Amino acid sequence: MKNKISLLIIMLISSISSKAATLSETIDSFFKPIVDNFLLPVIFWDPIKAMGFDVGADVPIVVVWLVFGAVYFTFKMNFINFRGFKHAIGLVKGDYDDPNDKGEVSHFQALTTALSATVGLGNIAGVAIAISVGGPGATFWMIVAGLLGMSAKFVECTLGVKYRKLDENGEVSGGPMYYLRDGLAKYNMAGFGKVLAVLFAILCVGGSFGGGNMFQANQAYEIIGVQFPMMADNGPMFGLILAILVGAVIIGGIKSIANVTEKIVPFMAALYVGAALIIILLNITEIGNVFSLIFKGAFTPTAGLGGVIGVLIQGFRRAAFSNEAGVGSASIAHSAAKTNEPVSEGIVALLEPFIDTVVICTMTALVIIITGHHELSGSFDGGASLTSAAFGSVMFWFPYLLVVAIFLFAFSTMISWSYYGLKAWTFLFGKSKVSEYSYKLLFLSFIVIGSSVKLGAVLDFSDMMILAMAFPNIVGLLILSKEVKFDLNSYFSRLKSGEIKKYK
Repeated sequence: MKNKISLLIIMLISSISSKAATLSETIDSFFKPIVDNFLLPVIFWDPIKAMGFDVGADVPIVVVWLVFGAVYFTFKMNFINFRGFKHAIGLVKGDYDDPNDKGEVSHFQALTTALSATVGLGNIAGVAIAISVGGPGATFWMIVAGLLGMSAKFVECTLGVKYRKLDENGEVSGGPMYYLRDGLAKYNMAGFGKVLAVLFAILCVGGSFGGGNMFQANQAYEIIGVQFPMMADNGPMFGLILAILVGAVIIGGIKSIANVTEKIVPFMAALYVGAALIIILLNITEIGNVFSLIFKGAFTPTAGLGGVIGVLIQGFRRAAFSNEAGVGSASIAHSAAKTNEPVSEGIVALLEPFIDTVVICTMTALVIIITGHHELSGSFDGGASLTSAAFGSVMFWFPYLLVVAIFLFAFSTMISWSYYGLKAWTFLFGKSKVSEYSYKLLFLSFIVIGSSVKLGAVLDFSDMMILAMAFPNIVGLLILSKEVKFDLNSYFSRLKSGEIKKYK
């Protein structure tokens, strides 16, 4: 059955690729007024300017909302981002794994699946753009925002496990859709919770097709085309090959996805971070000057107070967009973890922003600054080309290694976002084979479209849908945070007493 469906998917994708340009132009022209007239004014509304202040930089409401959530949960949970770090390592190692726990994947597999969705092109291109606009000082605030985001990730992933649903086959469905609907119902807000859950699911499906799919395929093809000119004008073929690779993984569900991500994510992170460390070590005499530039740029930019706020916003914006803490997407993957302790999975999840932002994004920033390319940012068309040039300035073959990393980043992001979108899709339309395979067919088709043509408003629309997921999600997190704190205190009390046992 699966082989026949796979063949049908490939045939349909092939036919779509020939019509992709016309189709995308039609879709693009449809979405442009929606983006310009509705989404941009709402999601990137600047509350500071609305109050009559000019701080020298735009302050989008979505960034304010994400940062507010991260700061609030850090204090509410008594700095769980720091005090839970050591225990998180033990959980990921499997020290507390009970073979009788319900779920589909291990703590480590849930972590790598969620990481594969957040570690993407934003770590390469987005960081470069932040430094181009905000200077080296943006790196400092990016790290601060990453550390704060660990607390938001803890709260949403704890709730994801707490309110998940297991069917008769042991298959898990979880995430903001469920804790918004069922969690808020406990507080006599059933109607409000349902509205937030449906809104989140709609946004998640849209985000999975665009930011989690078309954008990844589009950017991967463009970057590969620069390094390998023979790939020029072969976007549909590239997209078809990529769709086949993605389809081979996602047809098997979360267990298949987790089996792939647990191998890819450590490899691609080691590959990228390793290359960055080589460049840093080759320029180790400059490291003191680099950190000096970062700290001075963070607190004393040339533009005074307005400049400080501008740099801070660039750093916070990049971190928030990269690790998606507060967006709620990662809790869908973490809900599938084998555990009967929701708090334990929340503690595992707090490692995500640390790895994504504090480690990988910082490595990108250090390479750009230590090679001096932060001063040449105006000479490049985009963030990815700036990062590639910084890597290539040390060893000519490094950009080719970067291409491999970019392909893996894009591929892993797509397979994880396919799972997020599928769970939101089945929440909206019901769970059935027809529902499941109709979503996967659409998802794979959009890979070909994303690789084939340049998409403007469609990608803007989908990116904004991912960011907009933060609005209903954080509202729910704020309401439910009291019970998360209660559960957290109970968990640590039982951990200290030995009630929660080590198995290794």
